[in-house]
Amino acid sequence: MWNIQDVKKFIKTGIRGVAAAIVIGLGVWAWWHFQPQDLPDGFAAGNGRIEAVEIDIAARTAGRIREILVNEGDFVRAGQVLAKMDTAVLEAQLREAEAQLQRALIGIETAQSLVTQREAEKQAAEALIAQRKAELDAAQKRLARTRELASKNAVSEAQLDDDRAAAAAAKAAVGAAEAQAAAAQAAIGRARSDVIAAEASVEAARATIQRIQADIDDSVLKSPRDGRVQYRVAQPGEVLSPGGVVLNMVDLTDVYMTFFLPTEQAGRIALGAEARLVLDAAPQYVVPTEISFVADVAQFTPKTVETQEERQKLMFRIKARIAPDLLREHLLQVKTGLPGMAYVRLDPGVDWPPELQTRLPQ
Repeated sequence: MWNIQDVKKFIKTGIRGVAAAIVIGLGVWAWWHFQPQDLPDGFAAGNGRIEAVEIDIAARTAGRIREILVNEGDFVRAGQVLAKMDTAVLEAQLREAEAQLQRALIGIETAQSLVTQREAEKQAAEALIAQRKAELDAAQKRLARTRELASKNAVSEAQLDDDRAAAAAAKAAVGAAEAQAAAAQAAIGRARSDVIAAEASVEAARATIQRIQADIDDSVLKSPRDGRVQYRVAQPGEVLSPGGVVLNMVDLTDVYMTFFLPTEQAGRIALGAEARLVLDAAPQYVVPTEISFVADVAQFTPKTVETQEERQKLMFRIKARIAPDLLREHLLQVKTGLPGMAYVRLDPGVDWPPELQTRLPQ
């Protein structure tokens, strides 16, 4: 015999079961009601899932995560700061590079001063050459007169020898002065080379500063596009290697459904053709899209000879992309991973049936 409590439990369980069956039945009825029952000629249909482009937000250089400013599920805008890496080491490297730049700038000034000094030494050597040449000219003229007088026994042989020695000494002095000028010219070349090397050091220091500054700027991780944060792959305090992923996000301006159609239908689809999406979770809405991709290679290839029947088994991958402007209008309602149906108009001259007319949430 059942007591009163058992009867009450049985009644409650039965009521719950009936309620669940009613809810399931209503859901099935709604799905069936909003689905096209008989697809007219000139249309094709395939099932698929809503997908979006995934973007990894990663650190370009190795380092420690200082803070993450967003959580999973957050909507973010292009340019929004998502996370920051610790830059203490990079800032120290930047100060070191700036000090090297100052040293290189001083090196340019020093090298330029040395060039000026060497040019002055060359000018002094050229003046000395002129002086030595004048002395040589005087010594040669004196020697010529002494020789003429010596031929007439008007001067002694000793005087002639002295004038010869003086002329030879003057000639040697000219050679020494010319060698000194050549050395001064070579010194100028070396000094100018030092200036070029110092200028190259300055450019290298500036390039190092720019590289380090770029690394510091890249340590502030920003969203490249409007989207939603999907995963926090790492946490603050963790040390990442170059390219280490911090966050994963989906680009909500590039959402599409991938589905497959057989050869006969895929061959009639043109890029830009109109399509409609009906999601299982919201069969009362019809989302307008356009075909953005038709595979040029079949995904499924027969194992044997391609007879006409086998060719019909070839399936081609198709993408129906939702317009970015439409996505921006309904950004908070965009969900990826939802299954549904894609309907493609193969014949542009055929009107969409009433159940596939565009219906969007208000």
